[in-house]
Amino acid sequence: MATRHFLTLLDLTPAELHSVIHRAIEMKAELRENRAGEPMKNKVLGMIFEKSSTRTRVSFEAGAAQMGGHAIFLSSKDTQLGRGEPIEDSARVISRMTDIVMIRTFGHDVVERFAQYSQVPVINALTDDYHPCQLLADMQTFQEHRGSIQGKSVAWVGDGNNMCQSYINAARQWDFELRIATPEGFEPNAELIEANKDRIVLCSTAQEAVKKTDLVVTDTWASMGQEEEKQVREAAFAHFQVNETLMSEANSDALFMHCLPAYRGMEISETMLDAPHSVVWDEAENRLHAQKALMEFLLEH
Repeated sequence: MATRHFLTLLDLTPAELHSVIHRAIEMKAELRENRAGEPMKNKVLGMIFEKSSTRTRVSFEAGAAQMGGHAIFLSSKDTQLGRGEPIEDSARVISRMTDIVMIRTFGHDVVERFAQYSQVPVINALTDDYHPCQLLADMQTFQEHRGSIQGKSVAWVGDGNNMCQSYINAARQWDFELRIATPEGFEPNAELIEANKDRIVLCSTAQEAVKKTDLVVTDTWASMGQEEEKQVREAAFAHFQVNETLMSEANSDALFMHCLPAYRGMEISETMLDAPHSVVWDEAENRLHAQKALMEFLLEH
């Protein structure tokens, strides 16, 4: 049986994604009720980080421990990966010593090449193109607060980055409408838009995107590796801040999400994270539960 990987949301079927979310909600309850099992007992998770992280490292490492497994942190500063060893060679070796691997890196081709030569499941924990683990947490959070997202309207406001592109895939897999508002020149991948044009509405303003939607999502204007563009981006995104006035355009029971870290006074207002619409802290916690369910799924398949 071929090894299953999770490099984008399209690597699982819609039914499988639904089952992972259902299991994540179950595992969350099991943990709180002190009745969690150990599906990763005697299993080792290899965690490869070329980009720094807070939520990704804590959620995967804590998740593996809670499931009875062990996680090994590997940074490019401390391994041969950072000294020029080919990705293919690293994949052959690391996958012989671990049971599952997660990678947080820059180029999406890195996780694709690693997965091609890995004997064990590989999880994309973030690349410049996609962040599918965050979407699992987001979809779990919406399910917990509002039920099924199928048929709903979601607004993406801000950069057409890896999160935006993952939301495009999510619209396809969970069957919802996605309205995207980005400044000119910061749109998501054109081929991805074309492939999903039946799910997407491109909007020229944030107000147009948010109007009568059920979920509003944003992210930092300058992602990791784009620090030199910060001033240019701040000017370009000046009219794309998510604040209470913008949220008033959405449905009265709309939710607000942000994958964090957030920069108050920039992509969001100073009070947005703690506003009544916000489920950001639940969303952050759900990275733990969604990724546990994902690891369990991949280890069983």
